[in-house]
Amino acid sequence: MKKYLFAAVPLLLSLLAFAGLISRPGSERQPVIIPQEKNVLPAKTPKIQVAILLDVSNSMDGLIEQAKAQLWNMATVLGRTRCGNDVAPKIEIALYEYGRPSNDVKSGFVKQLSGFTSDLDQLSKTLFALKTFGGDEYCGQVMYTSLTDLNWDTANTNYKVIFIAGNEDFLQGRVSFTTACAAAKKKGVLVNTIYCGNRMDGIREHWNLTGECGTGSFTNINQDAAIDDIPTPYDSTLFSLNESLNRTYIAYGKEGEKNYEVQADVDKMNYSMNKSVAAKRVAVKGKKELYNNNHWDLVDASAADKSFLEKVEMKSLPDSLQKKTRTEIKTIVANKNRERDLIQQQIAETSVKREGYLKAQKQKNAGANAAVTLESEIENILRKQAKQFNMTIQ
Repeated sequence: MKKYLFAAVPLLLSLLAFAGLISRPGSERQPVIIPQEKNVLPAKTPKIQVAILLDVSNSMDGLIEQAKAQLWNMATVLGRTRCGNDVAPKIEIALYEYGRPSNDVKSGFVKQLSGFTSDLDQLSKTLFALKTFGGDEYCGQVMYTSLTDLNWDTANTNYKVIFIAGNEDFLQGRVSFTTACAAAKKKGVLVNTIYCGNRMDGIREHWNLTGECGTGSFTNINQDAAIDDIPTPYDSTLFSLNESLNRTYIAYGKEGEKNYEVQADVDKMNYSMNKSVAAKRVAVKGKKELYNNNHWDLVDASAADKSFLEKVEMKSLPDSLQKKTRTEIKTIVANKNRERDLIQQQIAETSVKREGYLKAQKQKNAGANAAVTLESEIENILRKQAKQFNMTIQ
């Protein structure tokens, strides 16, 4: 037995030396270099961040009405944006009011109504709750507040923009607009001023900040212009699809049922305003990249995180699901997801037909002067400025 062991030792030493684990006599051991994988960081999703600053003093009722309607048009326009690598940017919108005397005087009568969010239902609900009341309009203050309070992204490649709308002199208040402009330039935020009234009045009241605030814009609108409400043959189809779409949502969590009700309430608010606004909302709800409710809907949550249904607390689910197995829940959610995909596809197809019909109707009425509104001006500005950030609005 010993003979065999002694015979095996040279062979073992040869194998170890060949593998580089020991050195052969009289030779220097060469280190074994194992190639390491490079740490490749995932590319950050590009962003478009929009802060809307609205004057809520007296005479601004028309502006508030237009703001309610323009939210869905703005979301639609931004949803068509693609970056150079054909990636859809993440859309975040913030909302401020200024000019309300009941707000804190120390803050310049400015109030943040929403920080940056992608929750369009809550934004719409907030807009519908706005009421006007007489007060002092401190434009420099609300601009500076939004620039310092909000979590603006630091990447210069992202499109970051402020739209401030109102009237009265822009120079009111303790915070100078030049201070706000300096902060905007430092953060790479474009500032667009929208005067509600005659253009020359806006210039006399110092709303033309293009020189001081960089490459932003100055424009004016008729805040009292009526919102277009052209009926189309596709409206009833869209509203029916919307009802079917709502039935594909499965609320979860403490706020789930509440948010599900908000969804329905916001539908009613927009429909009560006019059918055109309601139809634009349905079109937005038909786009997954724009209308996402993963914070309260199981279908969106499981799409965002493939392991979500494995770790969600069963007690946070609706009563109808709590006694089911996770496998059964996965099947239910998958079926709802497929159903939603089909409905959203139908919404997209119907919306395209509706837009084509509206375009043809507007061409027939081309002789009439179209009103310049908050909706039309924000869309024009977005389309022009997005190009500066290698973004194309389709």
